[in-house]
Amino acid sequence: MSDRPTGPAPHRLVAVLGPTNTGKTHLAVERMLGHHSGMIGLPLRLLAREIYDRVVKIKGPRDVALITGEEKIVPPRASYFVCTVEAMPLGREVDFLAVDEIQLCADPERGHVFTHRLLHARGRFETMLLGAGTMAPLVRRLLPHAEIVGRERFSSLRYTGSKKLTRLPRRSAIVAFSADNVYAIAELIRRQRGGAAVVMGSLSPRTRNAQVALYQSGEVDFLVATDAIGMGLNMDVDHVAFAGLRKFDGRRTRWLHPQEIGQIAGRAGRHVRDGTFGVTGEAQEMDEDLVAAVENHEFQPVAAAEWRNHRLDFDNLPSLVRSLDALPQREGLVLAAEAVDETVLKRLAEDEDVVRRVRGRPTLERLWEVCQTPDFRKQTSDEHLRLIRTLFDFLTTGRHRVPDDWMAGQLRTLDNCDGEIDALATRLAGVRTLTYIANRPNWLHDPAHWQGVTRALEDRLSDALHERLMARFIDRRTSVLMRQLGERGELLAGVADDGEITVEGQFVGRLNGLAFEAAKAGTSLEEKALRGAAQRAVAPEVARRLGRLAADADEAFTLTPDGALLWNGGAAGALAPDGKVRLIGELGPEPARERARQRLQAFLSAERERRLGPLVGLERALSDGRLKGLPRGLVHRLVEAGGIIDRRGVETDLKALSQGERRVLRSLGVRIGAFSLYLPALLLPEALTFAQAVARDDWRAPTDALSRLTPPTPSAKALSARGLRAVGPHAVPVAQLERLDELLRAGFQPGVGMILSDQAREELGWNAKEADGVLRALGFVPTGRTAPIGWRRRGEKARPERPEPPPAHSPFAALAALKASPAPAPPRRRRRKPAKVVRP
Repeated sequence: MSDRPTGPAPHRLVAVLGPTNTGKTHLAVERMLGHHSGMIGLPLRLLAREIYDRVVKIKGPRDVALITGEEKIVPPRASYFVCTVEAMPLGREVDFLAVDEIQLCADPERGHVFTHRLLHARGRFETMLLGAGTMAPLVRRLLPHAEIVGRERFSSLRYTGSKKLTRLPRRSAIVAFSADNVYAIAELIRRQRGGAAVVMGSLSPRTRNAQVALYQSGEVDFLVATDAIGMGLNMDVDHVAFAGLRKFDGRRTRWLHPQEIGQIAGRAGRHVRDGTFGVTGEAQEMDEDLVAAVENHEFQPVAAAEWRNHRLDFDNLPSLVRSLDALPQREGLVLAAEAVDETVLKRLAEDEDVVRRVRGRPTLERLWEVCQTPDFRKQTSDEHLRLIRTLFDFLTTGRHRVPDDWMAGQLRTLDNCDGEIDALATRLAGVRTLTYIANRPNWLHDPAHWQGVTRALEDRLSDALHERLMARFIDRRTSVLMRQLGERGELLAGVADDGEITVEGQFVGRLNGLAFEAAKAGTSLEEKALRGAAQRAVAPEVARRLGRLAADADEAFTLTPDGALLWNGGAAGALAPDGKVRLIGELGPEPARERARQRLQAFLSAERERRLGPLVGLERALSDGRLKGLPRGLVHRLVEAGGIIDRRGVETDLKALSQGERRVLRSLGVRIGAFSLYLPALLLPEALTFAQAVARDDWRAPTDALSRLTPPTPSAKALSARGLRAVGPHAVPVAQLERLDELLRAGFQPGVGMILSDQAREELGWNAKEADGVLRALGFVPTGRTAPIGWRRRGEKARPERPEPPPAHSPFAALAALKASPAPAPPRRRRRKPAKVVRP
């Protein structure tokens, strides 16, 4: 059995060999478009789609076909075919044919397919084989008549050693070799750097395209991927960091080959822009020889190509199995390890029912065709075997087609876009299998219909998976802000009428007056990004607002009960415990901030004079020396206490005041009440609100009702700010104390004392125990123990009870009336005016 290239010698057979970033694929596309027809085989469906889109832009969709195992777009008169290597329709003659990444002929899993294309795929006038420079010796051995063209890399590649994940430069690709590692690294980058795109071989092409687009657009600066990025994906990567140097190749965990490291590291740099590579995470440093090999693109040549016999014997099942085990007859070829399709075939060959059914060549060919169905689902070998057996049964019994109801049932179980990343990826793998079935010729009654259905479902699941990946691994707001903050130039920022702030289209917070309220940050990195955005985007607007605030009138400002100063309804400042104004935030130039602070302080002073005018008047009277003697001492105590003091503490001074001194106090707004010395104007609601705002204490109590004092006891000023006075264990409104005096006087009964009736007590809002406690604390004592209980001041003698008047018919009634009538007052003597003396 010969393995020499078949057919007449091509007009030109050329192998274009060199490292990554040498423009090999670009050259092949240009050469193909220079012919009337052409075909190019690429290693990945994703790459095939990229090249297809590029060719369509040049030639138009009617001239270009896309053929992969899971997708077919074949116009009736297509001249150019972009395919995956496995799906190349070699029965179609074209003027030009190219096969990319031919060094994969040494791959244990797919190598035999690339070897077949290397030996047998030819164009009519030109064939171009693209691959690594390590293929040169093997190409010379297998294709001695081929022309070998070497290509030099456009840019240099340099090793930069080990870096922490958090210190990797922007536009880096981090390469890991398991899904778990990819996810863990992407999570860390999200927390520390804002987010990363994810590219793995298990993702659908649509999802991978969307993730690559995120990276290419600059929305994220990091890409976390498996070694799938080594297969010709064109991305703007400046640095490749290996998170590990070992991988599981399907059989065992082994060290990466130097040429594999070179292939992946070569993704760094683009055209003439230099690239770098290194290690990160737990990966150990590369040794000097390995680094030199990668930097200089000097690797051991590929020794042999994986080979499997393509001239299969379909006379019977044993003959087919034997033909697959045939050994290569040429130097430079080695028998490929048993692939999945071959394993499945051999297991089905042990099934007696299958053996009976494959007596003819067409049935045997159909069996082999079904066995080549890819195992996208990556489930157990038994699961894949059951699927192959089911498909074989459908295609060899009944109507010899896969039933529509079976396809519909399979799709129903997969048509669910809910769930997390792994669940969606599993469903996508199942859909890819159904898509492959829909694209097989003569497997379905209406393949076009099922191709559309499977493609639509794959698109929906791919989009859902893309959204989950973004939600889990990308903080879009932080990523955008960090990228913009790292660049020079102006940010595209805006402040809406309601204060909402956006930077580069991302919501970063709200400007309320001068207060920048940053959007809620989930991580320290996001908080840093928002703070940075505020400094660069919000600070100019704050500076403008500071200028307007400093020039505004008092009507624009408000002091809230909690001590906040508002400007046009937005927060601008707050009162510090020392009574000074503190401007909100840290944004804006310091001189403008100081002018704004002074303006708020001026408003506060003016507002204090408006709201607490009598208290301010007392302070001025003390400072200008108008008050002398006893009034000065009383006013000083009032000012110190905030405008309210206990009358009993100054009773001696009050008795000593002259009528003129009392008039002076009244003119200053001071009232001498029954129990308190106070300023009535300070009990007005607006005065109380202002006094509480400037008091800046945490004590809380109602201003219109009695409440119980709890430790620590509030200061006299804190009580006065609320119109209260401490009376025993209670805080009592001063107005209620004055009303208490009126009620006690109205309830006086001779011989009993002053009575506080239940009705009077309820008017005050006190219960019996509270009323008893307040009266005793005010110096009252009960006059008896039975109802009605009267009260008198401690130290005051009880008045004698008047005797009952005698009955009218009693002989003593006239005497009692005489005693009760008041004695006539003696006539007042008129003072004689002095005689006027007339002086001569």
